[in-house]
Amino acid sequence: MSFTVTELSGDRVRQYRELGAQARALLAGETDRVANAANLASLLFHTLPDLNWAGFYFYDGTELVVGPFQGKPACVRIALDRGVCGAAARTRVTQVVPDVHAFPDHIACDADSRSEIVVPLIHDDHLVGVLDLDSPLPHRFDDTDRTGLESLAEIYLESLP
Repeated sequence: MSFTVTELSGDRVRQYRELGAQARALLAGETDRVANAANLASLLFHTLPDLNWAGFYFYDGTELVVGPFQGKPACVRIALDRGVCGAAARTRVTQVVPDVHAFPDHIACDADSRSEIVVPLIHDDHLVGVLDLDSPLPHRFDDTDRTGLESLAEIYLESLP
């Protein structure tokens, strides 16, 4: 399979729609969760500006375990009662954190991270894991990112059997 990442255009809402189309094409016909997570993490990391980490943590029934990602080495295991990823998994609500230093119990896997967004991945009412993006810029993520990344997470979830 040959896939080319195309440059995004227009306002950010349109860019997320274009990114969604690219994600659908990239994941089309594949149902392996690791393969699709790896490709989606790469697509996000290389397409969205001002990221220093993009990837997945999968729920193993007890805690979140690092999955495919792009960026510096990551924390391997995260308890559901710890950090931004744990909060998203526990509450099943997307967490948008403008300043990670102001978030109680933030886990600093990369000291360069200043803001973070984490989308819970729920499939057939079961927690699959989370999609996590970090930025070295404070206030990098907003409601446009939340809506766009929740749509991309849904595209990922639709690829699962």
